[in-house]
Amino acid sequence: MAHPLSVGLAGLGTVGGGTLALLRANAELIAARAGRPITVTAVSARDRGRDRGVPLAGLRWFEDPVALATDPGVDVFVEAIGGADGPARASVEAALAAGKPVVTANKAMLAVHGAAIAAQAEATGAPLLFEAAVAGGIPAIKALREGLAANRITRVAGILNGTCNYILTMMRAEAREFAEALAEAQRLGYAEADPSFDIDGIDAAHKLAILAALAFGRPVDFGSVHVEGIRSVSALDIAFAGELGYRIKLLGIAERTAAGVSARIHPVMIPVTSPLAPVEGVFNAVAFEGDFVGRVLLEGRGAGAGPTASAIVADLIDIARGRHTPPFGMAASLLSAEPAVPITEREGAYYLRLMVVDRPGVIADISAILRDHSVSLESMLQRGRSPGEAVPVVLTTHICREAAMAAALARIGALDSVIAPPTLLRIEAL
Repeated sequence: MAHPLSVGLAGLGTVGGGTLALLRANAELIAARAGRPITVTAVSARDRGRDRGVPLAGLRWFEDPVALATDPGVDVFVEAIGGADGPARASVEAALAAGKPVVTANKAMLAVHGAAIAAQAEATGAPLLFEAAVAGGIPAIKALREGLAANRITRVAGILNGTCNYILTMMRAEAREFAEALAEAQRLGYAEADPSFDIDGIDAAHKLAILAALAFGRPVDFGSVHVEGIRSVSALDIAFAGELGYRIKLLGIAERTAAGVSARIHPVMIPVTSPLAPVEGVFNAVAFEGDFVGRVLLEGRGAGAGPTASAIVADLIDIARGRHTPPFGMAASLLSAEPAVPITEREGAYYLRLMVVDRPGVIADISAILRDHSVSLESMLQRGRSPGEAVPVVLTTHICREAAMAAALARIGALDSVIAPPTLLRIEAL
């Protein structure tokens, strides 16, 4: 068997510790599949004295991850520090400049700086692999970049954040409000003390930017992703969605259209018959649609020590075997310059919930505004009568343009009979 592959591991948190544990637990199997042993020989982390649950004896320790990344005794550099900039970016760039292969789980760095980092990897000939950056243990990157390489991808859609999926599942299954479900997710460790990165959609948007680049052969463009989170989703909307035959999910959707590529993260209503509807709790799922393969659906755990480590080690096995492709599937010179399509160009159906004063003429006023903006109603729900008091009215529309719906919503929200900001959800037939 060939000499061991020496790994320098920067970051010994959940991901880094899990990677070290997996490499040791399955060492014999990994060596057989890699054609040689894969061994962590050097590490870098901020706190040398912290107990990480895995023994560190015998490993060389570096205070500076950049020094680790360029150390001659390291064959491949694994970045598990996190963050778009700072030590993570500096150490990855240093490793690539030295011609060393890099494996990273850093979705934020790739979403923001992926085009430049991929160009550097291509210039130096150093492999850059990042299976762990999207959907944890689900092999979404390999499936898209390698397994579906012969297809023109028309759409990517997925549940890309387990925290949000868990919260929405709890709200539906136990009729909880958002704040209650979030508190439970934090208690169980599924949500951070500051959950903004997850619940405001940023984490999912980073992942979608990477998937869109791979799917459509274009440079990573995080700035063009439309991002909305789940803070405004209420238990009332989830209950109405159920009555109408839908479930509410936070989805990432990237599509190629005649006008260019659209990429968006936002809550959607999908039919209960959709293959994404039964994906519950902390699970993720990604669906790809190709011109020859049709739809491919992958589901599994999207985060955590084990799933993420599984993806990192899969990349290390590829490096040990000498298998690698350009980071985003093709040479940088061949990436397209298709324009980004804004959310205002979306065409689809909508769910609209209004809290209105129950009095004659209200529905007529709302219908007139929708008619003025060429928005056609499909259905309406109103429960009971409470003359003079606030009642919920739910409307669903036929397919229309987002810009028209937004203009109508602004006028509806200004009516004196509408006593709370309207709630709008997009309906997707996935």
